Amino acid sequence: MKLTGAEIVIECLKEQGVDTVFGYPGGTILNVYDALYKHSGEIRHILTSHEQGASHAADGYARATGRVGVCMATSGPGATNLVTGIATAYMDSIPMVAITANVNLPALGKDSFQEVDIAGVTMPITKHNYIVKDVNILADTIRKAFKIAGSGRPGPVLVDITKDVTANVCEYTPQKPEEKEYKDKYTEEDLDKVAKLINESEKPFFYVGGGVISSGASAELAEFVEKVNAPVCDTLMGKGAFDGKSPLYTGMIGMHGTKASNLGVSECDLLIAIGARFSDRVIGNPKTFASRAKIVHIDIDAAEVNKNIKTDASLVGDVKHVLKDLMDRVEKKNHTKWVKKVEELKEKYPLKYDENVLTCPYIMEQIDQATNGEAIITTDVGQHQMWAAQYYKYTSPRTFISSGGLGTMGYGLGACIGAKTGRPDKVCINIAGDGCFRMNMNELATASRYDIPIIQVVINNSVLGMVRQWQTLFYDKRYSQTILKDKVDFCKVAEGLGCEAYRVTKKEEVLPTLQKALQAKGPVLIDCIIDSDDKVFPMVPAGKPIDEVFDADDLAE
Repeated sequence: MKLTGAEIVIECLKEQGVDTVFGYPGGTILNVYDALYKHSGEIRHILTSHEQGASHAADGYARATGRVGVCMATSGPGATNLVTGIATAYMDSIPMVAITANVNLPALGKDSFQEVDIAGVTMPITKHNYIVKDVNILADTIRKAFKIAGSGRPGPVLVDITKDVTANVCEYTPQKPEEKEYKDKYTEEDLDKVAKLINESEKPFFYVGGGVISSGASAELAEFVEKVNAPVCDTLMGKGAFDGKSPLYTGMIGMHGTKASNLGVSECDLLIAIGARFSDRVIGNPKTFASRAKIVHIDIDAAEVNKNIKTDASLVGDVKHVLKDLMDRVEKKNHTKWVKKVEELKEKYPLKYDENVLTCPYIMEQIDQATNGEAIITTDVGQHQMWAAQYYKYTSPRTFISSGGLGTMGYGLGACIGAKTGRPDKVCINIAGDGCFRMNMNELATASRYDIPIIQVVINNSVLGMVRQWQTLFYDKRYSQTILKDKVDFCKVAEGLGCEAYRVTKKEEVLPTLQKALQAKGPVLIDCIIDSDDKVFPMVPAGKPIDEVFDADDLAE
């Protein structure tokens, strides 16, 4: 059948099973939006307040569902406003397709109105990107984009389409989506080598990242850990990959990891890294990281192996496949002495906070209690992000959604909208500092427009908390541009944007307010007033060995 390019875009989205698109229209993409209007019963469009909100929402949708998230924008500023969200997805390996439209083909390269070479701009932050100048290749290009975004190590793909292509007509033939393509790159000998290292180890430690979640391998990981009988730490992106209530779980590793994880990894004789990339925030000083251990690295991306840390053995493949193939080769062990020693570290160095006043750790524990630990928690970036990672017990994958690699302030609210849209059955709560929240708080208008019942918790300390913490510890308390005490009233802002709003200043107000928010049929904001000088502990100074982790008690001494 003959269709316009715009109609082909919509038909291809339907082919891929897309049920929701986040975006913002404009001149060059009008033909696509006109076609979308005719299919509004099949594909839901969420009009965000800003294109950046659309890209974060598509990202949050993808993280919550495991499916490819989709966002759309017009040319020029519309397309460039997606860039931060695309980079966020790229750094955290999130499957996303961004569709933009550009000026007509004859106007390309002539500094035309709202013209930007968005393919050139996004080249370093996409898994792949395209500019489509011929309607005859449009359908295949979109199909390839979805296949690439979701195959192997996931990532964002951008498809830029000139406006005349969206108007031109060609023959369209429907197709079923192609199977994702990926071939594991390990051999029987590789499996035997890794199994031998695991079987011979007396003090193994698992280090788990977001690749386990992308692979859908949480069940396989749990079975494998039980067989090896070793402690487990995770990265920020790995939250929920392993049960946070398991006796073998030691908490997060790295700059704000637990002492049990950091000290345990520093003492182990074998570190088994699964779906993790040894980021600088995890390893601290690469020369001293896990220096007593042999290192096994299991990852889908060969480029990550030996990139940051030299390994003794590696398996390049899908984590789910690798763990299944390793299972029969690994002997059932009982590392009682080692597990007990790490358990003693957990008991000696528990996470703790001031219980006399209202703090974010207390709020996170109350949220955990109020939701039975079953909510999807999204966050922005900073102190609140670390507290959310430390004090809520994540027991299943795709329940902690945060910008890890890029550290994008303003990410969480859009991501929360996307997560709730993709998983309407789940309670979705965004945790944001007041500095982050003011960056994209306009997306509350999006939530209220569609009556999306999310809960926005603002951890309001009137400062840029994490930057202030560094200024306190390393810059002799020179608080340059980190104090936010002004006349902004977040409750009035939220109410003005169509949301319910509550302010919490005391511990005893937290749980009743949460219970009210959980009963609401639309979006709710809770403004939580905490002290400006609360700090995230434990902490490792940047670039230092992770066994130099310190907390408030160490600082006092």
